[in-house]
Amino acid sequence: MIYLLFSILVSSFLYVVFKLFKQFKVNTVHAIVINYYIAFVFGFFMSESKMTLREVTSTHWFIGTIFLGMLFIIIFNIMGITAQRSGVAVTSVATKMSVVIPVVFGIVVYQESAGFLKILGIILALVAVYLASVKSKEGFKWRNILFPVLLFLGSGTIDTALKFLETNYVDGSQISIFSTTIFGFAGVFGTLFMFFKGNWKINWRSVLGGIALGIPNYFSIVFLLEALATEGLESSMVFTVNNVSIVMLSTLVGLLVFKEKLLLKNWIGVGLAIISIFLVIYT
Repeated sequence: MIYLLFSILVSSFLYVVFKLFKQFKVNTVHAIVINYYIAFVFGFFMSESKMTLREVTSTHWFIGTIFLGMLFIIIFNIMGITAQRSGVAVTSVATKMSVVIPVVFGIVVYQESAGFLKILGIILALVAVYLASVKSKEGFKWRNILFPVLLFLGSGTIDTALKFLETNYVDGSQISIFSTTIFGFAGVFGTLFMFFKGNWKINWRSVLGGIALGIPNYFSIVFLLEALATEGLESSMVFTVNNVSIVMLSTLVGLLVFKEKLLLKNWIGVGLAIISIFLVIYT
């Protein structure tokens, strides 16, 4: 349970970093790509596994890390398009509600428990994510439905793939190097994306932003994988509690640190989040 708590705290800290990007005029695209390289380098030196490059490329999970690295960049860009066309509210909701994909996967494929109260908790979690995320009094309109749907499916696929690889191919001692490899490929694909876009003018703000993002980003994945590998914790519970808690904590951080105003629906969402976490953990 301690790894799940760390994952929630570190992932919520990423929200703070992204908010500061806007204040300090950091180029988000550049910072994201640099962040992946920082996470890769940091993870390489932090990893207890002393696998050689040849050993890494011969693992059963190596191909999966290429797929995930590419997916990280694709989903990031889809996220940007969604935010521009449909708004931040739609983007946040589509990303966080994608938790339903790995949750259903865990219940169906791994025969995880699915009692009435747990299902009720998962449903309340989805409602909580929606209510806590929507900051506009008008709610959100599902304009340009294609990109929100792609974001929903892509985000859910990333979490599901992480669970699948961790369960079937990643040894407990390889979690750190597995995560590091994913970030390495994400950095490579991100660089290729910048190359084709012709967007190369990186300044010192982007470098500092990438460093500030990269280290906690590395730990957010490692802690999540450690939580998924913890005996006695079902993935349906881990993903639900992780996502809902991040939304809840990020909402509260926005209120307390950045003085964001919360609507009644946001407060209701936070309340439902607490109830859903209780139901998913203790049933």
